[in-house]
Amino acid sequence: MKRVFIIHGWSGTPDEGWLPWLGKELEKKGCVVSIPAMPETDHPRIETWVDYLAKLVGRPDEDTYFVGHSIGCQTILRYLETIDTKVGGAIFVAGWFDLENLEDDETREIAKPWMENSLSLQKVQQVLPLSTLIISDNDWYGAFEKNKEKFAELGSKIVVMHNAGHITQSDGYYELPEALAEFNLLTKN
Repeated sequence: MKRVFIIHGWSGTPDEGWLPWLGKELEKKGCVVSIPAMPETDHPRIETWVDYLAKLVGRPDEDTYFVGHSIGCQTILRYLETIDTKVGGAIFVAGWFDLENLEDDETREIAKPWMENSLSLQKVQQVLPLSTLIISDNDWYGAFEKNKEKFAELGSKIVVMHNAGHITQSDGYYELPEALAEFNLLTKN
């Protein structure tokens, strides 16, 4: 049975935007879906989020899949860097390695370790056979080309949405059929 962990973004919640919709769609396909409320969501820290995800997942296997939004993608990548067991795959929505246009010094300070602490893409590749990045060409956090390049280095398929912002509820995304279609391709359903 496939298990899917959907990880929300910074200051996010499990019931925002397209996350609940995608969870219900995946449950219809027989998946066991977890959309956790991540800890300290307004001040996300790498260790706290990765440890929390590791406890939720327990023992990963090739029927374990991930979907992340924004900093949730970073969390998934950093979690995968810590394991030695292959998982099924991942979908990264509005994923990033770099951010621009951050609002203030506090936001920049919170984002800094996520952007600067090393992450071994080679280690992640060893356990992540399939992945897709869904990214918008006008994400207000910028770094579009750089983020596409880094996910391409990881071996991710790149899906570009036009004028979709950060692909959030505030951009009007309460459903995300692109993520469901990519999940179907990952799992060959």
